[in-house]
Amino acid sequence: MKGNFAAIALIAIGAIALAVNLDLFELDLVGLIKKWWPLVLIALGIGLFFTPDEGGKHS
Repeated sequence: MKGNFAAIALIAIGAIALAVNLDLFELDLVGLIKKWWPLVLIALGIGLFFTPDEGGKHS
């Protein structure tokens, strides 16, 4: 699942960047980052919470 998320994220970022380059819409990336940067911390925390521990596995 982690590989699928990375692939989908890269596709989405590339599609948005292409749309901005083609002037399909405007995107103020600096303003967006200034406003929404705490969301990155929340997403990382959720990702760490749901990542399975490696120490809990028995062979």
